[in-house]
Amino acid sequence: MRTRAYARAALLVGAIALPAAAQQPTPRVPRASQHGTVSQGIGATTVSISYNRPVARGRTLFGGIVKWGKVWCPGADSATVISFSTDVTLNGNMVAAGEYSVWTIPDSTSWTMILSRAAHVFHLPYPEGQDVLRFTVAPITGTHMETLAFYFPAVDVREAKLYLHWGTTIVPMVIIGK
Repeated sequence: MRTRAYARAALLVGAIALPAAAQQPTPRVPRASQHGTVSQGIGATTVSISYNRPVARGRTLFGGIVKWGKVWCPGADSATVISFSTDVTLNGNMVAAGEYSVWTIPDSTSWTMILSRAAHVFHLPYPEGQDVLRFTVAPITGTHMETLAFYFPAVDVREAKLYLHWGTTIVPMVIIGK
C-alpha cells in the first residue's frame, strides 16, 4: 500500500516537474558575429536596420576578405535588413515604405549600394533580379571600427545621415523622411 502511495506521489511530482522543465529557456550559444539593431525616427518616419556584426580581428577588410568589385552583404549570416515606415528619399532616390535587404559592391573610390526586395534571405547568394534601387556613394575614411556598425551620426527634423562603418571605411548615406 505504501509503495503505491510513493509511486503515485512520484508520478504526480514528475507530471508537475516535466512541463516546468520544458519551459526552461535554452541557453544562448555565443556567435562570432553578434546581432545588432538600430532604429531612428526621422520626422514621421522610422528607419530600422537589423544585421549581424562581423569583427575585423586584424584582417584586411576591403580589398581583402571583402573583394573589390564583387557583391557583398554588409553583415554576416542573414542578410542585413533595412525598413522604412513611410516612403523616403535615400541619396536622392525615392524608396517606398517596406523592408529591403542591403547589398553593396565596394570599390576603393566608390561603392554601389543596393536595396533588394528579397528582405529575409541568407547573406549568400545575392538574390539576382530583385533589385529595387542601386546608387553610388563615395566612401570616406574615419577612425577604426572593429565591429561592423550602422549608425546615425546626425539627425534633423526630416533628414538624417546613415553610416555603414567597418575598419576605417565609412559609407555615408542621407535619408529624408516625411
